[in-house]
Amino acid sequence: MRPTSRPPTPDDGSDDHTDACLGYLELLTRGGPPEAYDDPAAHPAPAHSGSAAARGKHLALRIRAELEGRRRREAELTALFETVHDLAGLRDVDDVLQAIVQRARRLLSTEVAYMTLTDPQRGDTYMRVTEGSVSARFQQLRLGMGEGLGGLVAQTARPYATQDYPRDARFQHTHPIDSGVGEEGLVAILGVPLLLRGREVIGVLYAADRRERVFEPEQIALLRSFAAHAAVALDNTRLLTETTQALAGLRAVNATIRRASDVHDRLTELVVRGGGVSDVTRALAEVLGGAVEFADSGGPVAWEAAVARSRRDGHAVRQDDTWVAAVTAGGEPLGALLLHGHPELAPVDQRTLERAAMVTSLLQLARRSAGEAEQRVRGELLDDLLDAAHRDPHLLRDRAARVGADLDVPHTVLAVRLDPPAAARGPLAPGEGEGDRQRLWSAAGHLAATRHGLAATRDGGPVLLLPLPPPPASDRPTPTGRPTLSRSPAPAGDPSPAGPAGAGGTGGAAYPGDGEAVSRLARQVAAELGRAVGGPVTVGASAPVPAPADRPGSVAAAYPEARRCLDALSLLGRCGEGAAASDLGFLGLLLTDTRDVTGFVRRTLGPVLDYDAQRGTGLVATMDAYFSCGMSPVRAKDLLHVHVNTVAQRLERVARLLGDDWQAPHRTLEVQLALRLHRLAGAVGG
Repeated sequence: MRPTSRPPTPDDGSDDHTDACLGYLELLTRGGPPEAYDDPAAHPAPAHSGSAAARGKHLALRIRAELEGRRRREAELTALFETVHDLAGLRDVDDVLQAIVQRARRLLSTEVAYMTLTDPQRGDTYMRVTEGSVSARFQQLRLGMGEGLGGLVAQTARPYATQDYPRDARFQHTHPIDSGVGEEGLVAILGVPLLLRGREVIGVLYAADRRERVFEPEQIALLRSFAAHAAVALDNTRLLTETTQALAGLRAVNATIRRASDVHDRLTELVVRGGGVSDVTRALAEVLGGAVEFADSGGPVAWEAAVARSRRDGHAVRQDDTWVAAVTAGGEPLGALLLHGHPELAPVDQRTLERAAMVTSLLQLARRSAGEAEQRVRGELLDDLLDAAHRDPHLLRDRAARVGADLDVPHTVLAVRLDPPAAARGPLAPGEGEGDRQRLWSAAGHLAATRHGLAATRDGGPVLLLPLPPPPASDRPTPTGRPTLSRSPAPAGDPSPAGPAGAGGTGGAAYPGDGEAVSRLARQVAAELGRAVGGPVTVGASAPVPAPADRPGSVAAAYPEARRCLDALSLLGRCGEGAAASDLGFLGLLLTDTRDVTGFVRRTLGPVLDYDAQRGTGLVATMDAYFSCGMSPVRAKDLLHVHVNTVAQRLERVARLLGDDWQAPHRTLEVQLALRLHRLAGAVGG
């Protein structure tokens, strides 16, 4: 048999060992200093009833609880440090907020965690992010300062905890808050403030359970520590976001400044190398984007109000989605730059548009100066043609070539007059109408330049020398020298129409179609100048001048005819029209120096003369007898020895050739005069 153990006896010293061991444990639980372990008897333990075993158990449990607490605190601190580390790595505010509530829920092992942020404008707090929540009403709560647990935390900057919020009378209960908390089913709630710099409450962090629970002081302290780090992380993230946004803004501004500098350099280069307005609009469109156009001072009325406002304020203005920058020089409106497709425009881009408008005004002034210089050259050349009939033709051609004119083709002289409106006619005060006259002269000079002609001032108004458009191919001379007309040629012996001094010259000879070309050109010039000045402009034209370089005197001879035609239009009440002498019937015959009888007869009776020549009929004789008998067909048939029906049929044929109004009072005189001149020309063998 194995010997049984026996308890130690007092004689073998076992009690002393037990006391010593218990003394060491007592020192351990009391946190005694290291030197106390050298003589544990010097630090007597407090009296303890019971056996040594019970005392040892008690000390062991205390040591175990201490170790457990330390392990728990170590785990919490480790989790806290990990959380702070994770928060420090986040850059997005939403990510930071979500991470805060997730870690808070995990650290305190609660069912729900959430955060409210302070709204300085409204003076309350609002639910920003939740974790574990299922109620939409709860997720949309707003808590006024002092309302509920969270409102009290935000107001006092102190933590509050409750193990049963619905029955806790310490808090100000409101229906919206209680409804949201009740729908979520929360019972135990802990809330701690998110503090910056120890005093500014930016929000409240919560941990909550759906059952009663007592939050220990260590848990409150842990959540407060976490909230402090979370507040700093949140503020840092906010500052980082603001800094990033500011940096992005600075980058955008820097890019805008570089873009503005680029457009400034490009606009400067345009001015130096003499670019045009189209170059400015193209460069501006590339830099600012959108569509850019230049509208001159007579541009669309849709922008008139905006242009006037821009000119008054000195800045670009917006109308709908278009920015308008007035182009002016010394207060004189020159037009506007229009930037389409920009409802909003940055200040730097707005200044870029305004700078482009200034450059455009410089280019416009430069172009005007060049145009005025060219107009002076054109005016001096036309003055020489009007005043000096013996200029050297070669010198005239050289001077004309420098301004793009060709004096070896048919031209016409046009006298121009600006007529005031009917309501304003009468003597003008000194200086009145000067602006209109200046605009008329500018428009006349521009028209002369675009049509490769010349312009000058004479007798208080513009006078133009413009080339006639080339005649149709059917009206050009054939190799035999005779023109091929679309209509029947004039009877043999009829001289071809010529200018005031005849058809002298070589390649500049006038063609039968030039008379109609002169009339058409006069009407076009009157219309164009009228639109330019915004009022009626009357234009009188001379007969074609075949080749001004060959016979410079022909221009001087044609000018009086153009003036007489201009005066006749005014006397006839046809202000605002353009016409040549050939358009005025027999009155035109009296106005011209050449007295072009054949041309007048041809213009009046040409179709009837051609019909008789081709078919051997007697329409002209019938018309002559008809007028001789007082426009009586019955008496005319006796004179012609034909039946009255034959007279009627011939007169119907005349009406088809000359028009149904050939017997109207305003044409009868011209027709009878043409018949008499035709008869006289035949009598003298013309």
